Parts: sequence; C-alpha cells; structure tokens
Amino acid sequence: MALDDHLETIVALKGKRFLLRVETSNESADYAKYEALRNEIWGFPEDNLPGSRNLMCENYFHEGSALFIAVYEESESGKLAVDPTRFVAFSYGFVGVKDKEAAFGRVDNLRFYSQYLGVRESHRSFGLGLAIKEFQRQKVRDLFGISTITCTYDPLTSVNAWRNVHHFGMEIEEYRVATYGEYGGRLNRLDIPSDRFFMVWDLKKPVREKRDAGKAALCSERSVIAVEERLIHGRSGPVKLEVASDVLPDLNGDVLFVRIPRDFYLMLRETDIEEEAVRRIPLDWRLKTRQVFQALLPRGYRVTDFLRTQTENGKNFYVLKKGEPNDRNQP
Repeated sequence: MALDDHLETIVALKGKRFLLRVETSNESADYAKYEALRNEIWGFPEDNLPGSRNLMCENYFHEGSALFIAVYEESESGKLAVDPTRFVAFSYGFVGVKDKEAAFGRVDNLRFYSQYLGVRESHRSFGLGLAIKEFQRQKVRDLFGISTITCTYDPLTSVNAWRNVHHFGMEIEEYRVATYGEYGGRLNRLDIPSDRFFMVWDLKKPVREKRDAGKAALCSERSVIAVEERLIHGRSGPVKLEVASDVLPDLNGDVLFVRIPRDFYLMLRETDIEEEAVRRIPLDWRLKTRQVFQALLPRGYRVTDFLRTQTENGKNFYVLKKGEPNDRNQP
C-alpha cells in the first residue's frame, strides 16, 4: 500500500501519534479491515459495507470515486506503520451530484458524500474525529477538486453536533425522517426512528472561529424544549437522564435554542429495558425535536451554532436564528 507522502500525515493528539493516510491496494483482502472495524463500532452486521472486492474497485485509485482514509496508532515502541493490528479509525465516502439533470457535466455540481467516519471505542478521547475530517477536507480538494462535502448525522448526538455545526460550520440542508429505516446496533435502536440532518460543508469557507460555549448557560429561557432531570434505574443501574417533557413550538424571537441530551448514545443503552416509561425516553426526544425542527426550519430559522455548558450535568443547545425562509430546509 505504498503511496506518495502528500497522501498521508502524522498528528500528535494527547501524547500519542497517529498516522492518517489515503489508502489504496490491488488486493481486495486489504479492504476487509474496513468492514471489520465498521461492525465493531456500530455492532450492526446487517448494515455491512460492500464486499472487499467491490471496495477495491470503488477506490479512486482504481475504477471508482471512493476515498478511503485509514488511521493507525503508534506502537508501544513509538513506531508508526501500516499495521492492521494498529488500525483504530477510518472514513469512507464517494463522489455524487446535487442537480441530477446536470449530473457529472459540471464540476461545481459535484459533491463528496462522507458516508462513514468511525473511531474504535477505546480511542474516542483523542479527538480523532476532528483530525480525520480536517484531513478529508484537504484530500477532497486536492484529489477531486471538489469544494463541497455532505454527510448525515443524528441530530440528537451532541458529539457530532459539536464537530459538524460548531467546529466546522456545516449547514443543514434538510431534516430527514427515519431516513435509514430500522437501524439497530450499539449506536442506534430499532425502535427509535433514524432521523438525520443532511449537512453541507462548504470547503471554501474557513473553519469558524471558536465561540464562547459558556453562553449555553443562558439558553434555557429561550429553549423550545422543556427538560427535566430524572433519576432512573437504567440497564446498568441508577443514572440521571434528561427527559423532554414539553415542546413550545410557537415560541418566537430572532434567536431560539433547541436542547438535546448530553449523551444520546448513553441514553439509548440505559433505557433499553422493559419498563415502557423508561424505554420511551429517547423516543420522546426524537419525536419532540422532530416536531420542533419541522416547525422552525420552514419558518426561516437556520441552525447557526451548537453550544454546551462545561459542567458535570452540562446542557447542550442548537442555536437557531431567524432569517429568510429557505425551501431547501423543508423536510
């Protein structure tokens, strides 16, 4: 898997070094590690990647338009190498089009769809998600000459909201209802609809300046979701969770705030029990926030930022500002 130096980089994160590299190979077996890590992270084998032979053909350096980025951690001795046993994260995506009539006839109509970005659970505290996206941005521009990346993510996941909205300044193009149908595994639940934001990242814009997340402490009074803290007996024992108790969709103002859970993945796991009142806590969050976004986005509100308080029981808020109605935001 030898490649030019400009297709790889080394980053140091929290005292450990990682090798990020665009990968290619003439051996289909070399692509099997992507599916193995995908299934380890999501734990949903039904949602498998294409077979390793197809992945090889999809590669930009072969017959396709897919970009594979692999991340390897340094060994205990400090060595960085392409070693499958040190493979800890990856991203995978491909080129698509926006206007189906123009299709591939115009370069400015091309978009890179980032389908997967996964980090092994043991390595999620290093900031690899940001590093991968930054490297992906560079390579999509350098290799494909494309200035737009698109992706989807669950609007209730604060880690993704912080990265995509606050850090990179991506814009919401569409709120999609249950876009992946029944989607289970470790990071989803079959009984919770797989709603997603469809995001657009303009690579021509610089990464936004970091804003004062402390403002989130002042957001509650303008939040369109009423929330109460509740101690429940979860799957692993007593745990304090946020419960979405009410929706105030008629609240008006130039700036509104939509609160979401601190850790939706934790909420999905802890409420996965038989007691119906507990089990439906994440479903209530899904339905109430869906109601809010479907009401506010067509009214001309745009998600402009994501804030969180830096406390043990922190609060997370989307910031919505009133602008001109935009048809592209209608679900």
